[in-house]
Amino acid sequence: MLSFSKRKLWLALCFAALLPAAAQLLPESLTKTGGTPGKGVSSDPLGRDTPSGTLFGFLQAAQAGNYSTAAQYLQMPAAKRQTQGEDLATKLKVVMDRAFSGNLRRVTNDPDGTPQEGVPLDRQRIGVLTAGDVETDLILVHTTDPSGAKIWLISSDTLAKIPELYEQNEVRQVETHLPHALVRYDFLGMPLWQWLAILVAIPFAAGVGFIVVRLLRWPLRAWIHDRTSSLAVFRNRIANPLWLVVSVLIHGGMVHYLRLPLLQRHYYQQCASVILVVGLFWLTWRVLQWLLRIFRDRAIAAQRLGTSSLMLLGERMLKAAIVILAGFGVLKNLGFNMNAVLAGLGIGGIAVAFAAQKTLENLLGGMSVLGDEVIRVGDTCRFGDRVGTVEDISLRSTRIRTPERTQLSIPNGSLATMNIENLTLRDKILFNPRVKLRIETSPDQLRYLLAQVRRLLYEHPKVETAGARARLISFDDSTYTIEIFCYVLTRDGAEFLAIAEDLLLRIMEIVDTSGSGLALPSQTLYLGRDAGLDKDKTDSAHREVQQWRESGKLPFPDFDVKDISEFSNSLPYPPPESAVRQQK
Repeated sequence: MLSFSKRKLWLALCFAALLPAAAQLLPESLTKTGGTPGKGVSSDPLGRDTPSGTLFGFLQAAQAGNYSTAAQYLQMPAAKRQTQGEDLATKLKVVMDRAFSGNLRRVTNDPDGTPQEGVPLDRQRIGVLTAGDVETDLILVHTTDPSGAKIWLISSDTLAKIPELYEQNEVRQVETHLPHALVRYDFLGMPLWQWLAILVAIPFAAGVGFIVVRLLRWPLRAWIHDRTSSLAVFRNRIANPLWLVVSVLIHGGMVHYLRLPLLQRHYYQQCASVILVVGLFWLTWRVLQWLLRIFRDRAIAAQRLGTSSLMLLGERMLKAAIVILAGFGVLKNLGFNMNAVLAGLGIGGIAVAFAAQKTLENLLGGMSVLGDEVIRVGDTCRFGDRVGTVEDISLRSTRIRTPERTQLSIPNGSLATMNIENLTLRDKILFNPRVKLRIETSPDQLRYLLAQVRRLLYEHPKVETAGARARLISFDDSTYTIEIFCYVLTRDGAEFLAIAEDLLLRIMEIVDTSGSGLALPSQTLYLGRDAGLDKDKTDSAHREVQQWRESGKLPFPDFDVKDISEFSNSLPYPPPESAVRQQK
């Protein structure tokens, strides 16, 4: 039993076969109004002011059995047209149906014709008529009718060969073996046996197409062992469009040998070309979609999420472009003037571009952001004075989740020109506090304190030793200021806060051990009961600094490199009494 998608394809093939019949409903009305396919109302009552109007007007009149009207499209004297016109029109219709080779879709709608190599400007070569050993060009000539209007007629040179060509055309051998009713009776200008052959060819073409697709899948099956792999997905995804394309081509080849009447052949070719264009663009889209999916999966595996998002956007735009191109291809095969359509789209595109300037700016801004991979979904960034986590990058805007749990939407056009600080991409985090000490602190206390803080930075396993420093940078009337500069070896903000807390507590212990104290942001009023600084701790700090001097190990302007290498990363962290350390 056929799946739903294949049933739709069967309907498409049936539609291709039956459209020539539906197309026959148009010619009579067009003949009455003097219209031509792809054109508006003609100035000539018979539509002979263009090559296309003359050719299709003749075929439509002859198919309707109105050979007196069909004779009006022939270049011959009026008297001769009255006596021989209908007979010659009848023979010309038979010859064109059985002996014509050419493409009616290329017949121009331009009243002046189109220049052709080796053909005078007042003539148009439409195709070739061949029967037996007789061959002649089907030529239209630009002439003037009795009223003075310029019209196109089938040339007298071509008409001179028609009787001979007609004699050379024999009855098809297949018609001699068919029931007389199938050959004799017509439906919409085509014998019943040809309609029956077209319908019978549909399941045959579909079956052969199915077999061809199966045969093409076997080489891929030999290479693919994992049916869920990308090649297996590719093989399964292209099966339906490939089957449609192959089936239409096979059906077209079979119909070619039926030698349909020229007008019906033209309509069939138009309809089959439309379905073929749809199938080819469908197949193209499936192949491109498969390739883009492979590249996107590789980008995701390489953690290039911005490129992945950009490829997803490109896939959507490519799909829209393929649909538009397929529409153009269908319209062109139906005989529409694409120059006028493209000109209209160009003017409309300019108008839309002006009207949607901001939208286009945001679209291009989003492509720029995704292409540069400045930010990715999940990154925590600073946008101006706001900090948040990127939740989505769409065509128009980027949505940010702020620490207050609100959602901030920033247009991509503004985002592309904004200074963005990506906090997630930090490889380490700066620790840069300033410690203010009481003004009573002595120089040796400061030396002790600076040395111990530097040692702390060198010993701590979560602090990068290279570049770590603690320096006295200023003093004023009430404080001494020590700047601490180092990088904490973590990328996680929460872990950084825990490490910074540990460092600050240890620095407070060093300040307390030195006998000094942190300066308060206020003035101190000393009363008589204030004992001042702790004398014992102050003396202890003085003695230790004195020992450094006497041993020649005063760590200023810094510790010796050998000493740093000895106690680097030796400090226990977390501290022994830490609850986190006990859990470990």
